[in-house]
Amino acid sequence: MGQQQQQRPISNRPISFLNRNGLFLLLLALLVLLGVCLPLSEFPLFIFPNRTSASSSSPPSPSFVVSDWRDYTLAQAAKFVAKNGTVIVCAVSYPFLPFLNNWLISISRQNHHEKVLVIAEDYALLYKVNEKWPGHAVLIPPALDPKAAHHFGSQGFYNLTSRRPQHLLDILELGYNVMYNDVDMVWLQDPFKYLQGSHDVYFMDDMTAIKPLNHSHGLPPSRNGVTYVCSCMIFLRCTSGAKLLLKKWVEEIRAQPWSNTEAKKPHDQPAFNRALHKTKVDVYLLPQSAFPSGGLYFMNEKWVNETKGKHVIVHNNYIVGYNNKLKRFQDFGLWLVDDHSHESPLGQLE
Repeated sequence: MGQQQQQRPISNRPISFLNRNGLFLLLLALLVLLGVCLPLSEFPLFIFPNRTSASSSSPPSPSFVVSDWRDYTLAQAAKFVAKNGTVIVCAVSYPFLPFLNNWLISISRQNHHEKVLVIAEDYALLYKVNEKWPGHAVLIPPALDPKAAHHFGSQGFYNLTSRRPQHLLDILELGYNVMYNDVDMVWLQDPFKYLQGSHDVYFMDDMTAIKPLNHSHGLPPSRNGVTYVCSCMIFLRCTSGAKLLLKKWVEEIRAQPWSNTEAKKPHDQPAFNRALHKTKVDVYLLPQSAFPSGGLYFMNEKWVNETKGKHVIVHNNYIVGYNNKLKRFQDFGLWLVDDHSHESPLGQLE
């Protein structure tokens, strides 16, 4: 009988190089499968230690967990959106999300939307904007009540607008130029082409009286010591003069707190005009033909036809009420949300 070949016990066999490679490939395939099936943001932070956290000095990545936007700081947000040293800012609450979207569509048409920072006045808007457009919204506590009335003359309107100068000052202190807009505005052209020179502050007159096309760019003449410069569209360079103006604006607002007993309810615009008169600052009044008030653009058809092609930013003011503003935009072909939502950085909103 032939000698039988002895076999080594299986437990003593060394793992071959091929088997080790097979095990490695199996683990790699498992990790890839997990990466496809589960969003990165679902993993705990310790698994991916290089993920950006809210405490980091750099802006969060798009995978930032929604709950973490509560800790997103103004410094982080401004650094993330600033382009060429400039930030475009609005301050808005959740009920006005459609107007925010309309404004953003008009800005995206001028290719300036990446500079936009939405200062959300409530957490609902903060989460919605950053869900759709990560990094472009920040909340500066305390949050306001999203259910409060925000129409002109209401305490909610005062609470919202009275915070505006401090927001702008904080951005200047971070070293950026800042353009502020209300969201009931629509851009028809690029406004940055009109920011001539190196003045501290640029603004538009809120009066309806027609000015000559070559009108002065200084502070408008006052009536009874009062001007009516609009605080709804302002561009501020990062200068000591602009900072001084904003500090005085904050002081003037604090000197006239909300009171329901006054016939004319206080808001931020009269305080802004008082600050302009009390501060030595280099100002530039933007051309009326390019930056008309709503009282002129929507109520003077003859003037609109005579200045056709010159309009840059249209402000839907001189009218009170959410539905009234929306209908006026629709009547004048300036409500872009219905047919052009694909042009919005926020995309299609539910």
